[in-house]
Amino acid sequence: MKIIHVDMDQFFAAVEQRDNPALRGKPIAVGHDAERGVVSTASYEARRFGVHSAQSIQVAKRLCPQLIIVEPHFQRYKEVSAQLRDIFHDYTDQIEPISLDEAFLDVTENKRGIEMAVDIAREIKQRIRTATGLTASAGVSYCKFLAKIASDWRKPDGLTVIHPDRALDFIAQLKVEKIWGVGQKTAEKMHRMGIFTGQDLRNMSQNRLHQEFGKMGSVFYNFARGIDDRPVVSEWERKSVSCERTFETDISDRAAVTIHLYHTVLELVRRIEKNAFEGRTLTLKVKFLDFQQITRSITVDHILRTKDDILPLAKQLMEGVEFYSHPIRLLGLGVSNQKCVAVPEPPRWIELELQFAPWDD
Repeated sequence: MKIIHVDMDQFFAAVEQRDNPALRGKPIAVGHDAERGVVSTASYEARRFGVHSAQSIQVAKRLCPQLIIVEPHFQRYKEVSAQLRDIFHDYTDQIEPISLDEAFLDVTENKRGIEMAVDIAREIKQRIRTATGLTASAGVSYCKFLAKIASDWRKPDGLTVIHPDRALDFIAQLKVEKIWGVGQKTAEKMHRMGIFTGQDLRNMSQNRLHQEFGKMGSVFYNFARGIDDRPVVSEWERKSVSCERTFETDISDRAAVTIHLYHTVLELVRRIEKNAFEGRTLTLKVKFLDFQQITRSITVDHILRTKDDILPLAKQLMEGVEFYSHPIRLLGLGVSNQKCVAVPEPPRWIELELQFAPWDD
């Protein structure tokens, strides 16, 4: 296969700087400037001060006192994203969007008859710059895992190719933090096991990795060997619909919790209707003051569509949550499981039309 991963550089921040020349060359963070606001995207000027995505706005402002906070303009980002998709479709219809600003493309057979995937990637990057005034980074390889890593390798405005003949050597020297699926906690656990590089990971047996990381252990075992058979999936089926709210002030009063739960149910119903989604599993998500997080789920034998369907179940799930001495910071609800099964898989938590969009790099 010939896979390209295209990833826009500092996407939200770049759009804001493009549309407002006064912001160019300045440290900016896209997000809502509130006590519990979160950085969605930081410009490269801001990143030099340690500002990054998913960081508290308040922390970001302490790190960079001159930081400019810009409210997000999601409609603009969606318009640019549509331009990207149009460009991609000129080369292939095998496109798997990951978010507004990144996607995988399978160009093994492409509409332009271009033999080298790197030439396609180079053309796409130039067309994006011409059409949008923005830069993108691209990675090219024979699988999604390596194409994703390659696109991050020389940001911004980078183009990296990982050839099959060099893949194992490349992975061997790769820090495990760069491996897809290895988050902070997983990396810390790997470090305790003496795993710091791809070579260290390759030296571990599959049984050991499975014991420590479950199903992901087998994925890590394969990744360390340059094996990733996942195809580019051009048709994506929504797995869940959800909504959540982070409170400005933690709540621990039953009346306040009930009111917020009620309004969350109404918002969830609106999103279910908008997406014509049918699910049978309701999941409650609660994050407490100390950032501890719990989820509770219940599955029924009928489709969850209305307030009357969902509110009683939400209250039932909430009854098992102790919040009097453990104030709630965030409350969320999601519906998943389109097939009626006795034991549903944990839902994939997807935010739709949030105050802050999913973080991009």
